[in-house]
Amino acid sequence: MPHPAPVIRHLGEVEYQASWDAMRAFTAARTPASADELWLLQHPPVFTLGQAGRREHLLTDVGIPVIAVDRGGQVTYHGPGQVVAYVLVDLRRLGYGVRELVQRLEQAVIDLLVAHGLEAARKEGAPGVYVAGAKIAALGLRVRQGCTYHGLSLNVDPDLTPFAAINPCGYPGLGVTSMRALGLATTAGTVADALADDLPVRLGLGPA
Repeated sequence: MPHPAPVIRHLGEVEYQASWDAMRAFTAARTPASADELWLLQHPPVFTLGQAGRREHLLTDVGIPVIAVDRGGQVTYHGPGQVVAYVLVDLRRLGYGVRELVQRLEQAVIDLLVAHGLEAARKEGAPGVYVAGAKIAALGLRVRQGCTYHGLSLNVDPDLTPFAAINPCGYPGLGVTSMRALGLATTAGTVADALADDLPVRLGLGPA
C-alpha cells in the first residue's frame, strides 16, 4: 500500500508548550494509516532540557523560561530567527531506525548549508551540524511505538546571546553560530521553505 502523502505545516511562531502538547497528542492519536507530518515553526525564547538533561548545564538565570521535555539530549535554546522542523513520522512504515533518521536530518541541513557555500559537517558522538567546530543545528527526538516527534533546529538569524547562559547540548565551551553570523543574508522563512521541499524526499515520505 502506498504511503499517504505527507502533510507540511508552516505554523509561524508558536509557544513551546503548545507545540509539545500538540506533538504528543498527534502521536498518541495516529494510526498505521495516518499521514506523516512535518511542522515548520519558530518559538519565543525558551530553554528546553532533554530527558537526560542536567540542570548544572544551565549556567545563569537570564529570565528565559526552562521546560523539561521528553526528547533526547541535554539543554538547548530556541528563539525567533531559528527554524524548527518537527518530524512526526512512522519509522515502522518507512523501514529504517532512529539512527538513520538522525543521519538523514543532519544530511538535509548539511546539503542546505553547502548550497549556500558553507562547509558543514557532523561531529562524531555529538548529533547535530557544525561549521568550523561551532554548532549551527541541533537535533533531539522522541520515539513512541515506532513513531517520532521533536526534530531539529537550525540557527538562521537568531540572537545567539542566550546560548552563553548554557552549556549547549551539555558541552562546556561549545561555540554556537548561525547562518547570519557566517555572512549569509537569508531569512527563516526562506530556509523553512527549503526544508519543506527537501525533507519529505530526504526522509522517504514521498511527495507532499
